[in-house]
Amino acid sequence: MRVLVVDGYNVIMSAVRYKSLAEEDMEAARAALVGDVAATALGESVALVVFDGAGNPGSDGTPHHVPGAAVVFSPYGTDADTVIESIVHKHRERGDEVIVVTSDAQTQWAVMGPGVSRASSSEFVDSLATGSAEWREHNPSGSRKATLDTRIDAGVRDALARWARGRA
Repeated sequence: MRVLVVDGYNVIMSAVRYKSLAEEDMEAARAALVGDVAATALGESVALVVFDGAGNPGSDGTPHHVPGAAVVFSPYGTDADTVIESIVHKHRERGDEVIVVTSDAQTQWAVMGPGVSRASSSEFVDSLATGSAEWREHNPSGSRKATLDTRIDAGVRDALARWARGRA
């Protein structure tokens, strides 16, 4: 099994596309990232996007699923890096191929090992921007304008907002 683990806020703050959205609407930035990750992983990988919920007393770390990806806000008192390390360790022990997307050097060093590769946040976003054959296969128009975040159901978007606030 191939597992894609994305350090959500690290990618958002590292890429102009998401950062500019976040300055206006963090929920929109999260939805755009989750949509892009889900579309990228669709049929190829299990995708997890991990956001830091350490400062949110209502965050319990429960994964929430949207088509093509799982979204995890780390539990209160635990940072996203710790959750990422735990996810990677679990999948590495099972023999899965794991790709970690983060530009956090400490997290990169903590997760590296057999079966684990990494991509920096900028490398990952650049790969999204260039569009791959897999992306076009799941988006017949070939247009980047038809990303999942523009098609995501309003209820799913609201659920992402509630999860971010620890209100399931």
